[in-house]
Amino acid sequence: MNQEILRTQPPSTDRAFTVLLSPTRRGARLARLLTVAHLGAWGLPSESAAHIVAELAANASVHGRVQGRDFQLTLAVSGRTLRIEVTDTRGDSAPPGPGAVKAPEDDYAENGRGLLIVEALADHWGIAPGPVPRKTVWAEIDLVR
Repeated sequence: MNQEILRTQPPSTDRAFTVLLSPTRRGARLARLLTVAHLGAWGLPSESAAHIVAELAANASVHGRVQGRDFQLTLAVSGRTLRIEVTDTRGDSAPPGPGAVKAPEDDYAENGRGLLIVEALADHWGIAPGPVPRKTVWAEIDLVR
């Protein structure tokens, strides 16, 4: 006897990817490349996410670096939202939060604009402390615009 099983709910399309990377320029570059590859495989746009990951991973490599400890990149799609998380092991060194990021005073400064880029591209972003000694800087992008 053949029976067809009917689903009462649509199949879940949620996806997630997590990886530990070295807190180096190479690790930050790999974070961006992995983001583009995974979002492409999932059929999602990657340009804004790639820029956000590049900035957050660079910050984790420079400001969140602790010798011998990696940083973690997590990409998660839930419903219509892509959540990006970069976790490092310098919980004692938190960046300014949303709305508190200031542009560098010197127009020719070579750094200091990363979180301004995150603020411009993300629909929401923030900082989650802990568990000690970690902190996570996260950003969310609405996939339906």
